[in-house]
Amino acid sequence: MNKEIKHQRSPFVVPTTDGKLIEEHFGLATGGNNKLSIAHMVAPPGWGEPPQTPEFEEYTLVSKGRKKVEADGQEFILEAGQSIRIPGGTTVRYSNPFDEPCEYWSVCLPAFSPDTVHRES
Repeated sequence: MNKEIKHQRSPFVVPTTDGKLIEEHFGLATGGNNKLSIAHMVAPPGWGEPPQTPEFEEYTLVSKGRKKVEADGQEFILEAGQSIRIPGGTTVRYSNPFDEPCEYWSVCLPAFSPDTVHRES
């Protein structure tokens, strides 16, 4: 068991090309933890990404704004203070079609990895 206490003062900012801010506090990019990842994100108005079918389970908690989630044929609009759990193996698409930024936190089990997210091109 790892008993090291880690105070995260400077999360890893994931480079993006779509205007979305991703700050990984814990996970593969910030120390090689493959068991879980925790990231703070801000999606700008009009942002969206292609559908994906990740191997990991993902929990999302919206802290400001709204976020649209399309999962296995269902549609959800998450508002501040609401959350959702998407099981691994679920085809999901995240977007912010609204006119304000959406700020949220994401927890992935096991950790997010570009090799296991399986985004459609």
